[in-house]
Amino acid sequence: MSRKIREFGVEGCIKLSGLLVIIFVILIFLLLLKESLSLFGVYPFKDFLTGTKWLPVSDPPKFGIVPLLLGSIYVTVGAIVICVPLGVASAMFIAEVAPAGFKHILKSLIEILASIPSVVLGFIGIVWLGPFLKTTFHLSTGMCGLTGSLLLAYMALPTIISISEDAIVSVPKSYKEAAFGLGATRWQTLWRIILPAASSGIIASIMLGIGRVIGETMVVLMVTGNSPIIPHTLLQPLRTLTATIAGEMGETVSGSDHYYALFATGLILFIITFLINLIADIYLQRTKK
Repeated sequence: MSRKIREFGVEGCIKLSGLLVIIFVILIFLLLLKESLSLFGVYPFKDFLTGTKWLPVSDPPKFGIVPLLLGSIYVTVGAIVICVPLGVASAMFIAEVAPAGFKHILKSLIEILASIPSVVLGFIGIVWLGPFLKTTFHLSTGMCGLTGSLLLAYMALPTIISISEDAIVSVPKSYKEAAFGLGATRWQTLWRIILPAASSGIIASIMLGIGRVIGETMVVLMVTGNSPIIPHTLLQPLRTLTATIAGEMGETVSGSDHYYALFATGLILFIITFLINLIADIYLQRTKK
């Protein structure tokens, strides 16, 4: 009887934890929505979504989110272009090529990479990476989108490598044995059999990496230049959604239009991040099946 009571208690705690997480997410969304509606009562929603100028202290103020949204997209796409090939290739090497002893060392190193605080990476970007890019590409400043993309790519790598490696390892051994039995080489088996079979997990890792990148605050606040203008290349300063919220929330007056505009920006970021994680979860479920 006592064992059944303990099992019932543990099961109840697990269900309660899951329910509380859902409730917290809904409450966060409702809070953001409530504060955002306070802005849209005095500032058109269309102008907020399509405006090309973010000038919260001008007269009249302008809260166009397009420059911030494009800044987030630029650094995110730049980071993904860099980290996806490296991450998937590293996962392939760890899962199928590396010796067993060396494999454990590499996985430990990846965990260490994931534990480095973002503020430390931002400091590295200011002191070394930014000046290096400025000298290399003859830029007016090294604090630009490319600096942010490189550091964000570094931050997303552990997520992509870990999940992709798990997806590759989970492919049934019978697939490889059948391929070898038909005369396929190791590379042909990995490229044409294992990778397609693990594609759902790999895509999920990429989506989670995108979520990790687009939600990062400290690095982009420190190294992207914080210029709220529409960027045309990664070689110029820009500003992201997260950097705008972090940089301006402490300076705005509570209850002002600027204050509510930052909550509206947070709502847009919340929706984007939620959709990315939802897509990643769908692909993870496919991998389990």
